[in-house]
Amino acid sequence: MAMKIALAGNPNCGKTTLFNDLTGSTQYVGNWPGVTVEKKEGRLIGHKDVIIQDLPGIYSLSPYTLEEVVSRNYLVNEKPDVILNIVDATNIERNLYLTTQLVEIGIPVVLTFNMMDLVKKKGDQIDTKKLGQELGCETIEISALHSENTRKAAEIAVQYAEKKKKDLPHVFTGSVEHALAHIEESIEDLVPKEQLRWYAVKLFERDQKATENLQLSEDLLKHIDSHIKDCEAEMDDDAESIITNQRYTYIQKLVSDSVKKAGVKDEMTTSDKIDRIVTNRFLALPIFALIMWGVYYVSVTTIGSQLTDWTNDVFFGTWITNAASAGLKAVGVSAPVISLLVDGVINGVGTVLGFVPQMIILFLCLSILEDSGYMARVAFIMDRIFRKFGLSGKSFIPMLIGTGCGVPAIMASRTIENEKDRRMTILLSTFMPCGAKMEIVAMMTMVCFPGSIFVAPGMYFLGLGIVVLSGIALKKTKYFSGDPAPFVMELPAYHVPTVKGVLIHVWERTKAFMIKAGTIIFSMCIVIWLLMHFGPSGFLAEDIDHSFLRYIGEGLAWIFKPLGFGTWQGAVASVSAEVAKEQATATLGILAHAASDSSADVATAINHLFGGSKLVGMSFLLFNIFDAPCMVAIATAFREQGSKKWGWITFGYQMLMGYCLSLCVFQIGSLVSGSFTVGTVVAIALMVIAAYFICRPNPYKKTAVGRFNEA
Repeated sequence: MAMKIALAGNPNCGKTTLFNDLTGSTQYVGNWPGVTVEKKEGRLIGHKDVIIQDLPGIYSLSPYTLEEVVSRNYLVNEKPDVILNIVDATNIERNLYLTTQLVEIGIPVVLTFNMMDLVKKKGDQIDTKKLGQELGCETIEISALHSENTRKAAEIAVQYAEKKKKDLPHVFTGSVEHALAHIEESIEDLVPKEQLRWYAVKLFERDQKATENLQLSEDLLKHIDSHIKDCEAEMDDDAESIITNQRYTYIQKLVSDSVKKAGVKDEMTTSDKIDRIVTNRFLALPIFALIMWGVYYVSVTTIGSQLTDWTNDVFFGTWITNAASAGLKAVGVSAPVISLLVDGVINGVGTVLGFVPQMIILFLCLSILEDSGYMARVAFIMDRIFRKFGLSGKSFIPMLIGTGCGVPAIMASRTIENEKDRRMTILLSTFMPCGAKMEIVAMMTMVCFPGSIFVAPGMYFLGLGIVVLSGIALKKTKYFSGDPAPFVMELPAYHVPTVKGVLIHVWERTKAFMIKAGTIIFSMCIVIWLLMHFGPSGFLAEDIDHSFLRYIGEGLAWIFKPLGFGTWQGAVASVSAEVAKEQATATLGILAHAASDSSADVATAINHLFGGSKLVGMSFLLFNIFDAPCMVAIATAFREQGSKKWGWITFGYQMLMGYCLSLCVFQIGSLVSGSFTVGTVVAIALMVIAAYFICRPNPYKKTAVGRFNEA
């Protein structure tokens, strides 16, 4: 049976960096049973029989957040063999609060003091051995960022798991310890011996989940409660606060005996100096805008574009296509089958995979920003802005995640306790362009706006603007009114990201992107080719004017006519994008009938489908970027909203947003060119209505404040 090592620690303690270092590419990412909190586990490198379980970052084991519930249930019920408790040595007092709870569970704990290089750089001294002796834990000093002693920490954990658990530290004193002793005596036959202290403390705190698990009799509960009340009366405080205060009193004494701080220096840390600029009230947003513009300039406009051209023109356009055609002809495959495999599958899927280099560079840039600590600052910056409009900074975290994929972005909304904020976050988070949508952006930039350095970052900031303006309007409705949930987070110190950590993040995102191309998009390309080459009269070699696909497209084209791309090709591409957003590029690649497989010829052919109009191309882009996401994300939104009603509200709002935005841009753009139609009137009316809902006074403001004050 495999040994299980649980990684536990505060957010931003370096836990994920350590996990990546210990497991490498052996990771499995999923969800915890019954919830959508991310579950990461992997095999320890060099030890196939050792599983590393990365628990969510938490500050305590009190069941206040979903992450705390998940971590607590795993440790108490699943009982891993040993806990690697990662402690941020630069913020030791706060981190040890969790440690004092972990040791009570009865599982061997290895105290892993991370970021010791920073501690020594500041001139501080930590007697880690003394701390370990006091807490009854094995200890080791590491730097996860520089892979120092990380493997040794895992080896110690493996060895320590087989040793007998040491005595518990004397955290509690006086009447608290007296009450806990009575509680232990009352339940010692009802719980495992090693968990006796854990349950005693939880019962003292009147922890509802622990009480429910034990199913104690009414008489026993009254007996236990009498001891708790005696202690509360003596200490003039509630039970939970008493436990918290005694933990911190114990930690303060522990730290004063084991930690020696260097003389106080007036000079600020490097992180503080950087933050004075990047989080400055006036400079923060311009710097953020400049950084994101640089990310998209590198990934979409310059280096990424050049790599994509080579991938499309040489790798797929020449090598793969020619080799496949020659090979199939050599073995006597019929012309229709060759057309299906080469024109349908290879060209269709190849159009999608051709943009992988751009996605890799985009994911690389975003991973560097995340791992360096900058994206945590962005959340802080956006909270300051969001709060002015009634939104919570907590909502921006899923939106940051959404730049990779909309599915985990929707799932990340689970961390928001306020139901109204959570529902609104699910509704709005996918307006931030994900990796799949960025492929459409890259394609339309190449087709209609070659060389433009503003289209890609423009879509990102337009998505951010839609989120803010939608949030303002929605907060003025009874469904979403109220004060935003508070947002508290620690800002980690800036550091140079590890190559391994960044590459693992890039690989995970790219792998998911390519798997979708190899499954959903592969299947859709075959379906589209079949519909394109078959009609009522049977197989059609080149006559797609009488194909089933054209009849289907023409039946839907009227929907998109007010948007400017009311052709059957535009309709089919937009509908297929709801299966997977990347499919829009694959569908257009199949329908384009380019003179050759070169990027330039494909771009010219696709541009021809839009009548050579940049306005039509922009309208198509806006609709497919800001309408509802792919079907997997839609299904996830239905599940996370918890009801079909809210699922349909989410889907309907997203489709309406994409359609109205595209309609307004095309119709107003046409008006500038001298065209005035009924669509123009509708577009102007929509803009007036939107402005009204954004600018009107909040009719629920007093009610919202009243509810807050009552609470």
